[in-house]
Amino acid sequence: MAEQKRDYYEVLGVSKTATDEELKKAYRKLAKKYHPDANPDNKKEAEAKFKEVNEAYETLSDPQKRRMYDQFGHNGPQGFGGNTGGYYSYSTSGFDGFDMGDLGDIFSSFFGGGFGGRHSSRANNGPTKGADLRYDIEITFEEAYLGVEKEIYLNREETCDVCHGEGAKPGTKAETCPVCHGTGQIKQVQTTILGQMQTTRTCTTCHGEGKIIKEPCEHCRGKGKIKKQVKINVKVPAGIDDNQTVVLRGEGAAGTKGGPKGDLYITVHLKRHRIYTRNQDNVLCDIPITFTQATLGAEIEIPMVDGSKEKYKIPEGTQTGTKFRIRNKGFQNINRNYQGDFIFTVIIQTPKKLSKEQRELLVELAKTMNEQPPVKKKGLFG
Repeated sequence: MAEQKRDYYEVLGVSKTATDEELKKAYRKLAKKYHPDANPDNKKEAEAKFKEVNEAYETLSDPQKRRMYDQFGHNGPQGFGGNTGGYYSYSTSGFDGFDMGDLGDIFSSFFGGGFGGRHSSRANNGPTKGADLRYDIEITFEEAYLGVEKEIYLNREETCDVCHGEGAKPGTKAETCPVCHGTGQIKQVQTTILGQMQTTRTCTTCHGEGKIIKEPCEHCRGKGKIKKQVKINVKVPAGIDDNQTVVLRGEGAAGTKGGPKGDLYITVHLKRHRIYTRNQDNVLCDIPITFTQATLGAEIEIPMVDGSKEKYKIPEGTQTGTKFRIRNKGFQNINRNYQGDFIFTVIIQTPKKLSKEQRELLVELAKTMNEQPPVKKKGLFG
């Protein structure tokens, strides 16, 4: 005895008075939930559920079929609805089935193309943009500050310079597929109690290309593209930060059938510097000064990132850890007309060794400042 089909309204979880929008909303939710690619651990059961949901929606979303179903149910004239599930065949490449109008839109909005598969049976025989490529480069702190031009070597697909992307041997041409007549699709019409229903599948003769190459190009083996190593000049703008990306339009892989090249995304990584660090667009560093410079004040030279020297007057009585700022000597902001600052922190170095004369002078200084000078320790035996 055949298994009793569940009520279509129950399958979608809606009432019998559900509107078209409520039906579509319920279908989208369940189609996403039970898509076999979204259930790798329970694919067989998910596929059965998915087909059940599609069958229910295919019936209830069509006003005429819905009226028939509401009147006769599953066991209406000639077993209405009994073969509906046979119109869908799931494979790793996607689904072939009814031209249901908004079914392609549903897969596109929820699966972004169907979890890596195709969401529509419509072939694309027109020009196609090439793949985008990614590349990583490492530059120094100074190169990021000043900007730099780098040469990189990249392996990418290029249009075959023998057949010029046609894939056919020079002197020959690709012929229109005699089975699908260049459409890349085969349409089948079946007559049912509800009228004629049309299904579409990819042409197996030309594999959806619409053309057949009888004599392939020997250079690219009929692909129309070959792998090549190319040299590209990359201009890295001044002020770029770590992990930011430079985009080179049209430097990706070659397109198909005359389509444009993809883009090249270059991610920049900065090497660590032994002196400088970065905080947004500001340059930070520590500058050592002597005890007397901090006490009496002094004019010192600050080494800048671009290799120049900047004179700066340190006021007397400066304490260690004090920060000073030199305006507009930081990184150039790559998005707007703004330059950060150079911020340095003074670190007072205490002398580790003193001459006899220096020590005596410091002792006298300490006396004038009402400080108790350190007592020189005697030996163990006096």
